[in-house]
Amino acid sequence: MSSTVWRNLIITLAVTLICIYGVIGVPTSMEAIKQHMSERINLGLDLKGGTHLVLQVQVQDAIRSEADTGIARLREELRTQSIAYSGISRNDPQTIEEADSIAITVEGVPAERRTDFQNAVKAALPDWTVGEQGSTTYVLTLSPSVLSRIKSDTLTQSMATIENRINGLGLTEPVIQQQGRADSSHEILVQLPGVSDPARVMELLQMSAQLEIQEVLDGPHPSRQAAIAAHNGVLPPNSEVAPFSARGFDGQLTEEWYILNRTPIVSGRDLRNARASRDTQTQQWQTGFTLSREAGARFGTFTGANVGKPLAVVLDGRIKNVATIQGRIEDEGVINGLSGEQEASDLALVLRAGSLPASVQYLEERTVGASLGQDSIEQGIRSALIGLALIVVIMLVYYKAAGINANVALVLNLIILLACLSYFGFTLTLPGIAGIILTIGMAVDANVLIFERIREELAAGKGVVGALNAGFGKGVLTIIDTNLTTIIAAAFLFLFGRGPVRGFAVTLAIGLIANMFTSVFVSRLLFDLAIGGKKQVKELSI
Repeated sequence: MSSTVWRNLIITLAVTLICIYGVIGVPTSMEAIKQHMSERINLGLDLKGGTHLVLQVQVQDAIRSEADTGIARLREELRTQSIAYSGISRNDPQTIEEADSIAITVEGVPAERRTDFQNAVKAALPDWTVGEQGSTTYVLTLSPSVLSRIKSDTLTQSMATIENRINGLGLTEPVIQQQGRADSSHEILVQLPGVSDPARVMELLQMSAQLEIQEVLDGPHPSRQAAIAAHNGVLPPNSEVAPFSARGFDGQLTEEWYILNRTPIVSGRDLRNARASRDTQTQQWQTGFTLSREAGARFGTFTGANVGKPLAVVLDGRIKNVATIQGRIEDEGVINGLSGEQEASDLALVLRAGSLPASVQYLEERTVGASLGQDSIEQGIRSALIGLALIVVIMLVYYKAAGINANVALVLNLIILLACLSYFGFTLTLPGIAGIILTIGMAVDANVLIFERIREELAAGKGVVGALNAGFGKGVLTIIDTNLTTIIAAAFLFLFGRGPVRGFAVTLAIGLIANMFTSVFVSRLLFDLAIGGKKQVKELSI
């Protein structure tokens, strides 16, 4: 044999051994092979089982938060410019459909300061439009384009936060994608293969984790009504009432209510890190957090000036604990009163991942059983094996000894495909198995093109070696062209598709790339080995 044939043989054997190892590992036993394949080839939700969730982002929460932030900025701007007013308030949209009706009402602005007020709004709230209701009352609204941007940003940030939380749990190949139209449904699809504790995951995803440290203005009170009644039925400006479940000396929980300054001193956006730990004295689990440098300086200034006053750590609208400021606190703090290690760890996880810009509601929750996944695997494998067996028989009958060549290339094609899934950590789904089955047909098609070309050359009177050279030389361009165009289509499916569509695109693209290697490179090598490097060969079984 020539040096070229030897080189090609070494390359083919090396590729084959590397791929076989990637699929089955060291074949010491059948159990070892199964264990290796289960560890290296990730299965999707439809094969492995798991949890399927559809969440709806309550974008009205983000829009209300935008209005609250705007009110705080406007108050500061009006104070700076010495513009008087009697009150600032906003309406309270409760549903997604009502979100666009958000408005800020400013009352009691002196008529002679009309121009100054409008300039103050432009400086503090450039996205808000000023409308007049009489000479001293103004209504501020957001334009449709700004509302649309807030909704889109809220959905995008929610998806990123949910993905960070799920990745923090160490789940394998989750699917997190937008479902429906972004401007109307605000829905997120979450698929979690192999989840063993879906209830915990659902709780983590639903937790907004909106952490705020707020000044305590008054309390505690036995009820919300009592807190409001203590101020003659009218809460102080820019304040809110929040509940706190306090544990008494007898271990029983009692609900207390505090009046808090609505504007937080620091919030979850100011966090740099969070971790679960034990209190060195009580040995109770707690969650410690570290603030950014800017927030630490702001927090240090406030605590230094308010020693002896109470502070409340508020999470998702409920007070987690109330503490008295003992001295200047800058960049670190703790949240205690937690039930145990898991709650402390989960809270640290969601704080690190970031708070959701809006709450989420579950529209759908389904559990896909592993038995259903196993049935899908068995049916898919059975379909692939039946198709493969039929093709092997047809190739042997129709192309005689050359059919062995095509079948060897076909089997190697499948081994390379599975090895790529193993080495690169791609997820195999039921549509992915469909892509493998389609790859089998495409691989045979390439061999058919080459073999029919060789037959034509032999019928035209060419010798065996000349017919092989012509068949492979002229058939290669056609194979590359057809496979390359299909790979481009698969690439677009991967880029713009989601979930199962991507699984189909991945297996199809890998199979086609492997096909170009096996049908052109390996198939020609097998013919060269069959003729043994002879210049003159009388006949070819094809």
